[in-house]
Amino acid sequence: MSSTRPGNAGGAAVQYVASVRLQRLPGELAIAQLPPGEPIPRWAHGTALFVSISRTADELSIVCPADWIPLGVQCSSGWVALKVTGPIDLSSIGVLASLADILRDARVSIFAVSTYDTDYLLVPQSDEGRSIQGLVDAGHDVVDGA
Repeated sequence: MSSTRPGNAGGAAVQYVASVRLQRLPGELAIAQLPPGEPIPRWAHGTALFVSISRTADELSIVCPADWIPLGVQCSSGWVALKVTGPIDLSSIGVLASLADILRDARVSIFAVSTYDTDYLLVPQSDEGRSIQGLVDAGHDVVDGA
């Protein structure tokens, strides 16, 4: 991942990280927002290919399968996950930024989540095709994952 590929950021040249493999995880995800002091709700305790729970002083955010989130919970649904095949060494520089640059150039909004081993890029389902095409055009491999 040390070599780069040229890109374009609003007319300025940028360098993308060399080819990585991404897996498109199956299913629709949603991003829920709860008050910061709320306990983690029971509906978020399940097992799935991707669940992320983050608490800050401002909020409790839960990313999980869309069908887990009950009515009445503030959320944004209609997201799909692209997982960077890892593990990625924690000293690696620019992997997430390079992928985000590609999707920015494709005019795709992202919600990024990083773990100890790898990065996940959530993109709107409505932009999935454009996202994957932009990544493939930049030299990355995107495969269906399970």
